[in-house]
Amino acid sequence: MAAWGEGFFGVNDSGHVCVRPDPRTDARIDLAAVVDEVVAGGLSLPAVIRFQDVLATRVRALNGAFAQATAEAGYGGGYTSVYPVKVNQLREVVDEIVEAGREFNCGIECGSKAELVATLPRLESDDTLCLVNGYKDAAMLRLILTFQRLGRRVLPIVEKVSELEQILALADEAGQEPAFGIRVKLAAVAPGPWTRSGGSLSKFGVSLPELVALADRLIEEGRPQALKLLHFHLGSQIGDVGALKAGVREIARVYAGLVRRGLRPEFLDVGGGLGVNYEALPLGSGASGVDYSVQEYANAVVYAAKEVCDAEQVPEPRLITENGRAVTAHHSVLVVDVLGATQKPTVPDDFELPASAHAVAAELDALRQSVPQAGGLGELLEVLHDANEARGKAQALFQYGYLDLDAAALTERLYWAVCRRIHDRVEAAAPEWTPPELDALGDALADQLLCDFSVFQSLMDHWALGQRFPIAPIARLERVPERRARLVDITCDSDGEVARFVSPEGERRALDVHALPDGVPTEPYRLGVFLVGAYQDILGDAHNLFGGVSEAHVYLDDDEPSGYYVEETLKGTTVEEMLARVQYFPSDLQARVQSLVREKARAGVVRQKEAQAILSDYRAFFQQTTYLDPR
Repeated sequence: MAAWGEGFFGVNDSGHVCVRPDPRTDARIDLAAVVDEVVAGGLSLPAVIRFQDVLATRVRALNGAFAQATAEAGYGGGYTSVYPVKVNQLREVVDEIVEAGREFNCGIECGSKAELVATLPRLESDDTLCLVNGYKDAAMLRLILTFQRLGRRVLPIVEKVSELEQILALADEAGQEPAFGIRVKLAAVAPGPWTRSGGSLSKFGVSLPELVALADRLIEEGRPQALKLLHFHLGSQIGDVGALKAGVREIARVYAGLVRRGLRPEFLDVGGGLGVNYEALPLGSGASGVDYSVQEYANAVVYAAKEVCDAEQVPEPRLITENGRAVTAHHSVLVVDVLGATQKPTVPDDFELPASAHAVAAELDALRQSVPQAGGLGELLEVLHDANEARGKAQALFQYGYLDLDAAALTERLYWAVCRRIHDRVEAAAPEWTPPELDALGDALADQLLCDFSVFQSLMDHWALGQRFPIAPIARLERVPERRARLVDITCDSDGEVARFVSPEGERRALDVHALPDGVPTEPYRLGVFLVGAYQDILGDAHNLFGGVSEAHVYLDDDEPSGYYVEETLKGTTVEEMLARVQYFPSDLQARVQSLVREKARAGVVRQKEAQAILSDYRAFFQQTTYLDPR
């Protein structure tokens, strides 16, 4: 937690996860207490708990890092941070970031027609930047030019040569001078899932030959001032800060070349890429993924740009970054109820095999009893091999009818009892090296926790990209977890599971959890999925018609006894709202059920009063959320 939490998350004396949204104070918010409060108030889980003060903290940290870097480097061009709304377009998130960024005159980036319409009214002043990336049609470009005429600094970023043709034609039609930026395809790339965001194979941007031709055309037409910005982007989660430096140096050389040609772009936009450490390994561990700080990121950008500008003897442009993941990821925690636990079936330690048991069961029971006497890892491995062979034999006997159902069930319980004893011996010995087959037993023996959420709705990046998110119980952390488990969601899809977890030892296939009764928990047991504030709110898929989850917006408040207040709660998507998206409507559905129950009542299958109760119960479903209710 200390590694991935960035100082925002910890554990208090009660064993509850606590949140420290503002490092300028020592105030901490008890996450479990917040969840208990909103659930008692009628909010259903799963729910995203948003700690809105974290957004302001991240905005300050990013701008503070660049202020320090520009001051130390003597960089005179200045810096502007721009928030790309695609990372999380939710109004309350955007509004918080805009408010926090007011003192730094932060800008906004959008990349679609809907995003453009939403962001234009949120520009704070004529000096506030709005960058429009992505492909744009004539209607979008006309709207952009209109807001330019109104005095707003809205810059369309040219992604293809044909887009520039359209901008110039529409500007001439409107009788105004346009202003725009150009995205450039650089040679520099960053390793990782988003490598194709940069380099010559990038979906967006113009090549260097195209850029030179465009620059010459602007000069020939007497429009050198129209090009306000140069942009490149290496990807969403840059793991290697060296790749970022290479990209900045390359775009700075491009900038210098354009200045010598007679153009003077005002801004140098290095895109996003400031990574988030989702791993349980501390900064400086040399592990794969993000292994640099916000300050190192800022230093890399500023010093690389200054190095080239000094060498080329050109004015220093104003630097822009478009970082959304690093601003939003930490502010949201997804909290889910565990609905039940399933453990591998075994036998008790004092189990006595019935005299009538099948020979293959006797073989497995003898192996179970031999585990304590096994001399070392080699002998334990031999016992495991024998158990695997006996299990295979039992499965074959059952398939061909030589083993009845009860005997097959007993052999399965005995097999897992053997595995459990072997695993316990290996864990107790804690060897420096463990044979892979023995090491894999921990994962094979892991419990299965049924959790009230949809991976496809709430953790799309886990399913689509294999992104691991930190996950932990939000309470009982004063106790050492006794079990390990995989998480399965409530969708009807085998892919709806979480079986890859962060750990100081690297990736693990099971999560450390507390012992739960086999079946339905007798008291709430809740897990927090952390760092879900970037993209997960937006990318959610409606698989099985599971909709958006509930939300609670939490703020620090020293005047409150608890140290916080819940400003707003939002109910998750209702069944009615979800059905409307796929063209099912209450009037039709309820009329059909009403017709059915009336018919059955006339036929005497149910009484009239019972028929009305059935219809009433059915109607009540439409206002429920799409998730299960464990209460």
